[in-house]
Amino acid sequence: MKDQGRSKRKRTGGRLKPSSNKKRYQLGREPAATTVGEPRFQVIDSRGNNEKLRMLSTNVAQVADGAEVTEADIEGVVDNPSNVNYARRNIITKGSIIDTSAGRARVTSRPGQDGQVNAVLVDEA
Repeated sequence: MKDQGRSKRKRTGGRLKPSSNKKRYQLGREPAATTVGEPRFQVIDSRGNNEKLRMLSTNVAQVADGAEVTEADIEGVVDNPSNVNYARRNIITKGSIIDTSAGRARVTSRPGQDGQVNAVLVDEA
């Protein structure tokens, strides 16, 4: 994971005085907030001669059921443990539970970083 600079606090909770300003390579970007809809991508330059494919919206997911992987249509976001409002806004992040044509699935990839949605079917118990 990319480091975005030293924390402003010590482990004990005390404040740390900044010794320098942030460097350009320590700056972060706005989150992609991948939504359910017509597929849209954004290519972002990253460090070195590399690129990241950022998924802005999608309506398909690769769903794994054991050893078998199928492509399924995404119908909506059921639950998102990272933020309660993400489920209402249909935002897909890693760990979110999505409703697909193959059943309910948990997202295992990072769509804003990888440019694809991989998911695993969950037992509806």
